Amino acid sequence: MLAGLLGIPAAVAAGYVPVKIFLDMPAEFSLGALPGLVLVDFAGYLLAGLVLLLGSLATLFRATAGAVLLGIGALLAIGALLTEPLSMGVPLGRFADAMFTHGGLAMVDRVGLATLSVLVLVLALLPPTFRYLRYRAALPAMAGPGAYPSSSRSW
Repeated sequence: MLAGLLGIPAAVAAGYVPVKIFLDMPAEFSLGALPGLVLVDFAGYLLAGLVLLLGSLATLFRATAGAVLLGIGALLAIGALLTEPLSMGVPLGRFADAMFTHGGLAMVDRVGLATLSVLVLVLALLPPTFRYLRYRAALPAMAGPGAYPSSSRSW
């Protein structure tokens, strides 16, 4: 259950990155001018956000597939985070240093996404999560003459 609740802010954090970059682009700039690896990274963020959101909603409705979707979405988010510096041709250490010293809200979002993705991945794939999602309470069995209340009126 906790993995499903943490998946929602992780989905928002994953969707924030490409949306913020798209909004900050100049009007005369085209997505077609971006390198292919940058577009793949943006698609990774958007896909991770979508899969995390679907997984969160599915676990709230106690579907076992939701935990699997949360795990896949968390892996996609971690992959997108690791691919971002490679898509820009910057070493990971230098990218992290720039993010922590000059990042602002973008740094907070990426650190939050990394933290939430790892937590969601671990919590979604734990056996108690699957036990919780598979549990179905037994319905009370009512049979016999007293199973249904009788009406005091005779129609």
